[in-house]
Amino acid sequence: MDHQPLRGQKALVTGANSGIGEGVARALGAAGASVVVNYVSKPEIAEAIADQIRASGVEAMALRADVSKEVDVEAMFAAMLGAWGGIDILVNNAGLQRDAPVTEMTLEQWNTVLGVNLTGMFLCARAAARAMIRRGIRPEISRAAGKIVCISSVHEVIPWAGHVNYAASKGGVGMFMKSLAQELAPHRIRVNSIAPGAIMTPINRSAWETPEARAALLELIPYGRIGVPEDIGRAVAWLASDDADYIHGQTIYVDGGMTLYPEFAKGG
Repeated sequence: MDHQPLRGQKALVTGANSGIGEGVARALGAAGASVVVNYVSKPEIAEAIADQIRASGVEAMALRADVSKEVDVEAMFAAMLGAWGGIDILVNNAGLQRDAPVTEMTLEQWNTVLGVNLTGMFLCARAAARAMIRRGIRPEISRAAGKIVCISSVHEVIPWAGHVNYAASKGGVGMFMKSLAQELAPHRIRVNSIAPGAIMTPINRSAWETPEARAALLELIPYGRIGVPEDIGRAVAWLASDDADYIHGQTIYVDGGMTLYPEFAKGG
């Protein structure tokens, strides 16, 4: 088993200075890829993560960009391509929540979530696809010309009251990814999604921090544990490798069984 299946490849992970994005960036570095750690705030944390990834013998750099802004995304890709000459792996991870009952939700809360969670994926995927198509397949590096992995959510399929903006954005990611996969297949660019369930990250701290909250959350997870960012990182590193070369246009749920309708285990 090759412990560095991504050797020689260049990856960019959006929203990589905390939570799932950080876990993914570290996993890709451990698998041998050079990694751009994208961030929008707290540059010192992003720089520290890049330093730690470099310690495993690969290149890494922290680049700031708000993925919902076209000018930021284009500048970030220009910097990466200028430094490293290309991109092999894009992980569209950046995401946020602005929770409110629909009757109280502001247009700004709606637009902010759709802008980052969905439009951001489009802007980054467009820039990555252009670069991947331009360079084409390099068989010594990978069987594919490029790999795009979207980090979705179980809320691609599970409705979520009080979070209609977030759930709508992730439902959109599902069809965005599949349509992109259909379009980019002739270029030998693989496009897939990983849909995490409950993962312990800063975005959902209130859901797992107290014993009461943790017990309530575990009732939704048949496998009996809350996920950690490494669970997602390892799945992404595998999905981006040639071991997964025939997987295209798929959403892989990494959720401890949350999508199994656990409330029906004892009823219904």
